[in-house]
Amino acid sequence: MAGPRQRIEQQPAWVLHTLPWRETSLIVDLFARDHGRVALVAKGARRPHSQLRGVLMAFQPLLIDWSGGGEVKTLARAEWLGGQPLLTGRALLCGYYLNELLLRLTAREDAHPRLFAAYADAVGALGRGEAESPILRRFELALLQDLGYEVGLATDAATGSGLQPDARYLYIIERGPVRLEILEQEQDGVAALGEQPLLSGQTLLDMAADDFTRAETLLQSKQLLRVLINHILGGQPLQSRRVLKELQEL
Repeated sequence: MAGPRQRIEQQPAWVLHTLPWRETSLIVDLFARDHGRVALVAKGARRPHSQLRGVLMAFQPLLIDWSGGGEVKTLARAEWLGGQPLLTGRALLCGYYLNELLLRLTAREDAHPRLFAAYADAVGALGRGEAESPILRRFELALLQDLGYEVGLATDAATGSGLQPDARYLYIIERGPVRLEILEQEQDGVAALGEQPLLSGQTLLDMAADDFTRAETLLQSKQLLRVLINHILGGQPLQSRRVLKELQEL
């Protein structure tokens, strides 16, 4: 059953994905600041002289008007805000990775204003040519936290005490970091070794402080966040991650 009709105007948004629809139109998946992920039909957007043709681009900030009450609403207007360099090369592939995460892990019409800001920051940093790994790690962490997954980073899950920078911790999904020596004393603790990421206390403290300057922190945080995201995805692969891996191998 269709929901109540709504008229939304001047909503900041980003295009996540477009799909051809009928002969001249598009189905557009948007990430909007106050409405989350929204599907809109852009009527006539594929016509040669459509005003929408050069506006509905990924990784460009937009102001959007739409109306309707069903699952797919109708785009009324789109305005390009400018100021964002076009993404190219590896930065473009990283952008597609961010979009795929949003498409796969967020629900339709579930607002995430903090995640919207994190996405805008990430796309802006990619456009400025900043180092890609810290950008991706910050966004992945913001995504998990905004979706309600408590990523404990500064407290030992077994003792409740603060982490020691020089100690080693095993990160156990749905529990958090546990000091390796404590885990080895627990029943079945040894069986957990090798299944979960092993990290230094300094890495976890760096992540909690949003500090990705250390090479070890970058490497270990990538391993940890990949495990957590794979867990939420249920092991389903990400297409953009596969493409990035193949590019690195080339």
